[in-house]
Amino acid sequence: MVKKHLCVMKNSMDMKFLLNKSNTKAISAVIATVILIALTVAVISIVWVVVNNLVTTELEGAQSCYGVFDKVTINNRYTCYDSSDPSSDKFQFSISIGDIPVDEVLVSISGEGQSKSFKITNNATTIENVENYPAGTLQIKLPGINSGLTYIYDLTAGGFSTSPDKIEIAPIVNKKQCGVSDSLSDIENCLLLS
Repeated sequence: MVKKHLCVMKNSMDMKFLLNKSNTKAISAVIATVILIALTVAVISIVWVVVNNLVTTELEGAQSCYGVFDKVTINNRYTCYDSSDPSSDKFQFSISIGDIPVDEVLVSISGEGQSKSFKITNNATTIENVENYPAGTLQIKLPGINSGLTYIYDLTAGGFSTSPDKIEIAPIVNKKQCGVSDSLSDIENCLLLS
């Protein structure tokens, strides 16, 4: 009889061990599911933050340049080249700014096989080979809102051997360079415009 009791007791302990073991597996499955859900939420959160930051940055840049293209222009009437002085060819160009604040304008002048670019800012600065028209002063700055200014670029000093073929301007608003807002490729001789 003692043997039988030990056998039952042993079976009873085995049963408790099996019950405890199966409960442990069930808890592991629950923990694994919770961990998977937490990882999924974390990954989705990280992706959302990254995508949201990228979209916000791009939208801010696009908003800076929105509506700029027809408000920063080249005034064709005052844009021409002057070859009347045999010692130095000059290129006169005029920039008009509408009702929009602009930080800088990138100006690109191109001719046969070469191109020169420079920035005109809101602060008066000296720009190599550029002067104000008609005074000839060297402190160059952008026109204010709803106004325009004319400048003279010394083609000879800038390394041009022929008249320019094209001028392009690209505004910079909120430190973001916008696309080309205006260009002129049919540049007349100033003597023909007078």
